[in-house]
Amino acid sequence: MEVTNASTQQSTAIAAVQAAASGTTTATSYSSDTATIGISKVVTGSGTDQVTYFVADITVSDATIVKSAFANDEFGTNIIAYPSVIAEQASAVLAINGDYYGFRDTGIEIRNGVIYRDAGARQGLAFYKDGSMKLYDETATNAKTLLAQGVWQTLSFGPGIVDGGKVVSGIEDVEVDTNFGNHSIQGQQPRTGIGWIGENHLLFVAVDGRSAGYSRGVTMTEFAEILVGLGAQVAYNLDGGGSTAMIFNGRLVNNPLGKGQERGTSDILYVAG
Repeated sequence: MEVTNASTQQSTAIAAVQAAASGTTTATSYSSDTATIGISKVVTGSGTDQVTYFVADITVSDATIVKSAFANDEFGTNIIAYPSVIAEQASAVLAINGDYYGFRDTGIEIRNGVIYRDAGARQGLAFYKDGSMKLYDETATNAKTLLAQGVWQTLSFGPGIVDGGKVVSGIEDVEVDTNFGNHSIQGQQPRTGIGWIGENHLLFVAVDGRSAGYSRGVTMTEFAEILVGLGAQVAYNLDGGGSTAMIFNGRLVNNPLGKGQERGTSDILYVAG
């Protein structure tokens, strides 16, 4: 697996993460009593049609090992930091960028079993303490009900791209926050997503894009098909574009926009050591 943007500062971060972790770590894997992680790089096509993406296959003993962290450890709008910085502060073994909740003031946001926002507006993702995962309509429920049902994390971006092990129809027509001048989520784009294979068995996927000859990005349907091919029964699209980032042992695994440079975001999902 190729790893980009290695620097003295990041090497220090790696050492700190490895020292904090109680498991065994290699360049592409992590194993402990509570979590196993395997990282793989996949390259398909060639030339201008080449696509490069990274897959983290994750199994945890308890769903609460999968956590969320905020930039500057603070919930609020327009508070951002690089995903690697948030991950280091959280002592994360593995992390991906989240839903960039701080870009908007709507959505149901439950993080680590705590309600931070209850303003249903779109299709959300709920990850439960029993290790299950479901797509749901935010406008048909509320945060207190979800918490009472055992929800540990919610994400509010979307759309849901896989349900029942199949690609969700109509996902090529869904837009998110274009009224704020945000880049369209349609077309061939860099993408970040989370998938659920079974109880406490998850996938983090980061697809690079907008970089000719390295990775063109993928359409929403192509992204869904990747997740289905990996065995996902449920999958959800997260913030992508230049925000797409996967961090493993303190290092940036993917190559955002082919530039090897992270973009600040408001939150991450991560696996604790």
